Amino acid sequence: MNDIRKITDLARKTVELFVTENKVLEVPNDILPEYKDKRAGVFVTIYKNGNLRGCIGTIMPTEENIIKEVIRNAISSCSQDPRFTKVSPDELNSLKYSVSILMPPEPVNSLKDLDPSKYGVIVTGQYGRRGLLLPRLEGIKTVEEQVMHAMAKAGIRLGEKISLSRFESIEYKEE
Repeated sequence: MNDIRKITDLARKTVELFVTENKVLEVPNDILPEYKDKRAGVFVTIYKNGNLRGCIGTIMPTEENIIKEVIRNAISSCSQDPRFTKVSPDELNSLKYSVSILMPPEPVNSLKDLDPSKYGVIVTGQYGRRGLLLPRLEGIKTVEEQVMHAMAKAGIRLGEKISLSRFESIEYKEE
């Protein structure tokens, strides 16, 4: 357990324990103290050979601190992302992890207030569906692409009335 020095180590150890033993990681109090008393939405992204393998998160905090938010979302990312099968034990050595800690979202009135290199976007449709795209995603160069991808993730149809929010995030990524 003492080898958890970074927030990405926490995501990795959580997934490895869950996939191999079907157990939830219990973290000692002295691990990552800088996150123990802070709450935030968190996304855990898993990559395999440079390709997306899972990504699940929370826009607003649901747990008592960031550490528990990472544990919850790491398990969801490896086992509940509907786009992928569950991570298997033989994949573990080929996985890389990214953890994004989200700042609170703020509503925006115009596409001019967005920038995919700085802000993530949350698109909410008139029927309550909501799609989120993190900032700085590879292949997303324009605001229009970012909004369209978020709409598609949520199943929001073209022409449907939408509202937009933006957020900043701090991303920690394994190399």
